[in-house]
Amino acid sequence: MDETMDLQGTVIGVGTVVAMVFLTYGILVGDTLLGIETTTGAAWAFAATFAGVAVAHLWRGHSGLAIGHASAAVGWFLVLTGSQARQIALGLFLLVTAGAYIAIVTLRARRELQAETDAEGETDVEKDPV
Repeated sequence: MDETMDLQGTVIGVGTVVAMVFLTYGILVGDTLLGIETTTGAAWAFAATFAGVAVAHLWRGHSGLAIGHASAAVGWFLVLTGSQARQIALGLFLLVTAGAYIAIVTLRARRELQAETDAEGETDVEKDPV
């Protein structure tokens, strides 16, 4: 899981930088960058980030997290392209439920990893000699 976490961090970092470039350009220079509204470009960057993280998890065989992140990407897509209230509402619903699912799966994976580490007796903290 370490390789996936490294790749996930990289994808999230790149997506955040792209979103920040759009927003910073919008604040300092103008409302559009290459014909795209800067706030819309930032939102699309986050949608692409979720899709990229989904692919990373799928590539490493973590289908649960891949589905969660892909659902969030679809939610962003529906919010950004929705022309009717129900499309946007469905997109928001997907974002909220996918976020909750990702949080639950991540917490479970961390607990399992911690339990395995504890069972092996590996601790990084030395006991105080006092």
